[in-house]
Amino acid sequence: MSILEAIILGIVQGLTEFLPISSSAHLRIVGEFLPSAEDPGATFTAITQIGTELAVLVYFWTRIVRIIVAWAKSLTGRVPRNDPDARMGWIVIIGTIPIGVLGFLFQDVIRETFRNLWLVAIVLIVFGLILGVADALGKRDRTEKDLTMGHGLTLGFAQALALIPGVSRSGATTTAGLALGYTRPAAAEVAFLLAVPAVFGSGLYELLQAIREPGQSPFTLGETAVATIVSFGVGLAVIAYLMRYLKRGSFLPFVLYRVVLGVVLLILLATGVLQAY
Repeated sequence: MSILEAIILGIVQGLTEFLPISSSAHLRIVGEFLPSAEDPGATFTAITQIGTELAVLVYFWTRIVRIIVAWAKSLTGRVPRNDPDARMGWIVIIGTIPIGVLGFLFQDVIRETFRNLWLVAIVLIVFGLILGVADALGKRDRTEKDLTMGHGLTLGFAQALALIPGVSRSGATTTAGLALGYTRPAAAEVAFLLAVPAVFGSGLYELLQAIREPGQSPFTLGETAVATIVSFGVGLAVIAYLMRYLKRGSFLPFVLYRVVLGVVLLILLATGVLQAY
């Protein structure tokens, strides 16, 4: 695959990582329409997500530093454990456990079975509809100050569903947040913060594997690095846009997009234009 294809996929990763439409599904689908007509693979996907997660660090830098400092101080009693920032630190840790354990145990299934385009299409539609219901019926009267450890674990299991391309990491966690009654901006921000350790852990693991065993990805490490840099720049712009949008807009446009994309993908698979693998 070429450097131009890597750049295109980097743009796709940056555009779709934070919107609740699944970046892994889009990379999987777009890869089929590039000149090489090849799945970029789980390794390329995980590494390029490092770029978009760096965008989270930049955008929420002040908040993240405050959380880390408060959490560290809570270990020595200098900050109460019920302090909002200290509690957020514990919630991020607890919420990361499900995806870390499941991601490690089911690596082969994630790399192969879950990349079936039939599954991707169905998941796009089903989880799009679930997001729509949660957004429409959620009370949206809770803020981050209302977060509990139980809610954190629930959000963590929701995030783990994103191991299936088509679910969307931000979409699954945000949907769970809306179902628990959190406001749209609060649900989205928690989703972004919760993803930081999981994405970095997965991306760095895949990077080490790619260095030790070259050939796991159709892209070279240099091409992957370029895509990662591109995804960072695009992702940073998308975060800023989405956080502004959610102060006044709903998730309905994303729900409709997911359903339409899923239906189109099913038609392309049924007519033989695309192959499941």
